[in-house]
Amino acid sequence: MSNQTIAPKRWWYIMPIVFISYSLAYLDRANFSFASAAGINEDLGITKGVASLLGALFFLGYFFFQIPGAIYAERRSVKKLVFWCLILWGICATLTGLVSNIPMLAAIRFTLGVVEAAVMPAMLIYISNWFVKSERSRANTFLMLGNPVTVLWMSVVSGYLINAFGWREMFIIEGFPAVIWAVVWWLLVQDKPAQAKWLSDGEKAALQAELEREQKNLKAVRNYVEAFKSRNVIILCTQYFCWSIGVYGFVLWLPSILRNGTQMGMVEAGWLSSVPYLAATVAMIVVSWASDKLQNRKVFVWPLLLIGALAFIGSYLVGTGNFWLSYALLVVAGAAMYAPYGPFFAIIPEMLPRNVAGGAMALINAMGALGSFLGSWVVGYLNGATGSPSVSYIFMGGALLIAVWLTLIVKPTDHQPPPLPHGALSPK
Repeated sequence: MSNQTIAPKRWWYIMPIVFISYSLAYLDRANFSFASAAGINEDLGITKGVASLLGALFFLGYFFFQIPGAIYAERRSVKKLVFWCLILWGICATLTGLVSNIPMLAAIRFTLGVVEAAVMPAMLIYISNWFVKSERSRANTFLMLGNPVTVLWMSVVSGYLINAFGWREMFIIEGFPAVIWAVVWWLLVQDKPAQAKWLSDGEKAALQAELEREQKNLKAVRNYVEAFKSRNVIILCTQYFCWSIGVYGFVLWLPSILRNGTQMGMVEAGWLSSVPYLAATVAMIVVSWASDKLQNRKVFVWPLLLIGALAFIGSYLVGTGNFWLSYALLVVAGAAMYAPYGPFFAIIPEMLPRNVAGGAMALINAMGALGSFLGSWVVGYLNGATGSPSVSYIFMGGALLIAVWLTLIVKPTDHQPPPLPHGALSPK
C-alpha cells in the first residue's frame, strides 16, 4: 500500500485527536506544580512534608487502575473508556479549585489519578491498532508530545492565570476543556480501522494484513500471567519505575526550584519552566524519526537517559552559586528524559502479541506511576528538608543511572517480522 493512499489519512486524522486528548490529561495533572509555587500551601495550611505527599498522591491512584483500564480498552472499547475519563478528570480538575481543606484536596488528587490511569495504556493500544512497526515510534511520540508541549504552554498560561486571578481560578478554568473535548472525541474516534468510514476497503485490508503479519511472527503468549512473568517485562517495569522518578521529580517541582533559586514572580517562573519542554519537544521528534528509520529502540533510550543523569549530577556540582548554569543543565536533563518515550513504548508491541501487549504496557506504566509517586514525594521532601534542590538532583540522577543499566540488559525478541521499507505506510 503506497503512502499516497492510506498513510496521510491515518496520520492527519488520528494523531491530532490523540495528541489533544493526552495533552488535556497532562494539563490537569501537572498544573498542581504551579499551585504549589503560588500559595496553595499557605492558603490551606499545608506543611512542606504534606505538600510533597499531596503532589505525589495523584500517582497512587494512577497506579491502581492501569491494568483494569487496559484490559477494558483491549477487550472492549478505547473510545468509550477515554470518553468517560475525559469527563471525569475535567470535573475533578475543576473541583480542585473549590477545595477548602487538606482531606478534600487529597481525595480529589487521588481520584484524579484513578480516572486518568487508563488513558495512557488505552492510547498505546489504540495506536497499536492503527500503526505498524515501522511507524510506531513516531506515532507513540505524537502521543507523548502531549506531555512536554502541554507543560510548555501550560507553564506560561498558568503563570499568567495565577498572576491575574489566583490558583483556584487556574484549576477551574483549566478543567473545563477536557469535558468539552469529550464530545469531540466521541464524534470522531473509531476503535479499529475496519470501523472507519474515511478509509477505503482496500486501505483497510492492506493495513489489517500488515498488522496480522506482525502478529504471526511473534511468539505466542497464552495469558497476562505468562506475559507479566517474562524477563523483559519485569526489567522494563523496573526501568520505567526508575526513569519516572527522575521525570516527575523534575516536572512537579521545577517551578518551585526556580523560584527558590532566584527572586522571580510566577510569570517569570512560568516562562523559564517552559524552556526544558520546548527542548524536549524537538528532541522527541528527532529521536522517534531516527528510531523508526534505523528500527532500533534501545540505542535511542539508554544514551539519552545517561545524558539526563549526568546533567542532574552536573547541577548538583554547580550548586546554588551559578543559577543560570544550573538552569541550563536542567534544560538538558528535561529534554534528555523526554526524548526516548517514543522508542521505549514501541518495544512492547514488538515483543509480545496483541492479546497481552496492552496489559504489559499497562503494567509497565503502572510501575512508572509508582516511580512518579516516589520521585515527586521524595524530591518535594528533600527540597523542603534541606532548603535546596541539590540533594534531589543526586537522587534523580542516580535513579536515571539505574534505568540506563536496566535498558542495556533488555534482550530483543528473536521473533521479529522483517520491517516494511521505510516510508511504505508513513506520511510525507
